[in-house]
Amino acid sequence: MKPGSLGAMILVALVAGLIGAGAVAGVHRLSPAAAGKGDARQYVKDYLAQHPDVLVEAANAYRARDTAKLVGANRAAIVTPFGNAWAGNPRGDVTVVQYFDYNCGYCRRNLATLKQLIARDPMVRVVFRELPVLSQASEVAARYSLAAAQQGRFHQFHEALYGAGPVSEQTITQALRVAGVDEGAVDKVVSSARVDGELSTNIAMMQKLGMTGTPSWVIGDQVVSSALSLAQLQAMVADARSQRRAG
Repeated sequence: MKPGSLGAMILVALVAGLIGAGAVAGVHRLSPAAAGKGDARQYVKDYLAQHPDVLVEAANAYRARDTAKLVGANRAAIVTPFGNAWAGNPRGDVTVVQYFDYNCGYCRRNLATLKQLIARDPMVRVVFRELPVLSQASEVAARYSLAAAQQGRFHQFHEALYGAGPVSEQTITQALRVAGVDEGAVDKVVSSARVDGELSTNIAMMQKLGMTGTPSWVIGDQVVSSALSLAQLQAMVADARSQRRAG
């Protein structure tokens, strides 16, 4: 075997392992007569030059595997809600986790989408995680939201604040009152170690999982940073459910 051929064939095997044996067959189809005696490195280069999508698929497969491992290692911190910041079936077979910011317009629009998802899929559980990355006002709102969740008033506050427009001291106070939150007790919670820890954990998880903004989602082993339609959410749930059953 010529120098470099072993490395080239290892590359073929690696790509094939990620996207299927078709990669190896494709390389050999470039020159069937010379496949066993020519320069394997050149075969690989020729094949990849003609099929650059192979490298993209391989890179995506690697990234997906790494993400799945990270999600698995941190699943408890991801899917365990703070207070009552969850909705849907408490015994659902798939948990949809949304990382959100109260100043995020896409998050506001996805609130209705999540309600539709829950209404159409009785086996879904949704967990809401605070990720205040857009402004200082976002962090203040997140702290009061966590305090409301600790009192079992998350959903009332969540919908009231999203419905009140841009986040401000006035809209936060209004949302607390609409939600029926004990304002005297809430002030002791917003700067508590528990709330500090929740926000720090969520920010760290964002960095660890490569989230790029809000809304971000963890569904099964997948992580996506984007506003999602009902159909997209349903497809990700179906994929997570399928993998769960296969495992």
